[in-house]
Amino acid sequence: MTEQDPAPSRAAAAPDAIDTSLRSPAQRSRTFAGILANTALANITTSYLWFALTFWAYLQTRNVIATGVIGGAYMLLIAFSSISFGTFVDRYRKLDVMRFAAGFTLVMFMLSGVMFLLTPAASMLDLTQPWFWVFTLVILVGAVVENMRNIALSTTVTILIEPDRRANANGLVGMVQGLMFIVTSVLSGLSVGLLGMGWTIVVAIALTALAFAHLLTLRIPEEVRAAATDAHGGFDLRGSLAAVRAISGLFALILFSTFNNFIGGVYMALMDPYGLEMFPVELWGTYFALGATGFIVGGALIGKFGLGSNPLRTMLIAVILMGVLGAVFTLREWAWLYIAGIWLYLVLVPFVEAAEQTVIQQVVPLNRQGRVFGFAMAFESAAAPITAFLIAPISQVWIIPYARSAEGAAQLAPLLGEGTSRGIALVFLMAGIIMIAAALLAFLTPVYRRVSATYAQTAAEASGTANPA
Repeated sequence: MTEQDPAPSRAAAAPDAIDTSLRSPAQRSRTFAGILANTALANITTSYLWFALTFWAYLQTRNVIATGVIGGAYMLLIAFSSISFGTFVDRYRKLDVMRFAAGFTLVMFMLSGVMFLLTPAASMLDLTQPWFWVFTLVILVGAVVENMRNIALSTTVTILIEPDRRANANGLVGMVQGLMFIVTSVLSGLSVGLLGMGWTIVVAIALTALAFAHLLTLRIPEEVRAAATDAHGGFDLRGSLAAVRAISGLFALILFSTFNNFIGGVYMALMDPYGLEMFPVELWGTYFALGATGFIVGGALIGKFGLGSNPLRTMLIAVILMGVLGAVFTLREWAWLYIAGIWLYLVLVPFVEAAEQTVIQQVVPLNRQGRVFGFAMAFESAAAPITAFLIAPISQVWIIPYARSAEGAAQLAPLLGEGTSRGIALVFLMAGIIMIAAALLAFLTPVYRRVSATYAQTAAEASGTANPA
């Protein structure tokens, strides 16, 4: 990570391909708002169908292997496809990429509807036959390709939003992701229970078609043509690595975000079991949706106030606070403490994600941003599931039995109190401490100073270009 950017003063917006003089910043912001709302509808619809598939598969088969394969396959497909998606984004106009992804997803969802209609229920639900797995794969491929839009969305921030407002725009992106999380966690179960899987697919197809039709009405005249890029083929791993390594310290930033997701995997694996130990299953989904409103609040705060002059510093401070919350929100088995802790934790998540996006948008040229975002998504998408797969059996076999034994309960009581979930609380406490230590150490590294300096330099140059003396 000693490489220096060969042209650190180069504008990140590819001036030969982008002409921001065609419309005012306010007009461009309105276009971005339309793209953001469209992406929100598409993301909500995709997650709605994916969650519904998971619920339906378990309710019909009572087989955890089916749900495990669905979840694992989704995350693995995201991880393996993200670099290809980033390459695609770099090679073509961003709005064209979004339209392609929307159209492809619509076709896949329609195909799944035809399969569901024509395949006998007994055959569809027989896991020893191929129909269930083909049906699942069709929906998952459609859902995964839709994620290409999220990479393209990050690059449209660079095209449409003024440099000093990009952090605010990224906060709005985080708010949209929070809305998706809340809506799908509540509606998917209700849809499967009240409408059934068949009508759920119909709803998903209708909403996907609506999003696709709306996308056809949007225009980005500022993108005169696709920025000239050195991307090659459909899976430009070498180019992705070169794009990341061209900016000193950027690879370390992605690694830190990946490490943060490793720790986040602990919470992903154990937050539901802890909640289900504390609340009836009928209430846990609603309570978690309430806690997830923190996503919206965090995104709204960034949209209003931004991330400050150094987003990387803001990111590390947010990670420290997340570590503190993760360590203390289960110190006692109190419902209000757990829900409040989840809410505050999720308020901070958009700060971490928006900070990473803002730094990349500022320091990476537009013709390489797709591959950098794709590379980051590949790493970060794979991190949390890996930790979840590791921590779940470790907790189940060793930590939880120890905490529930008479000796373990007595030793943990002074720190963690009493209750049936003290083993999970111990895991959360250790994960929070590790997160705090990692962020504090990151402040002391030369990489932090280099990335901060590069960001400050390019931000000053962008401001000078936008407001010439």
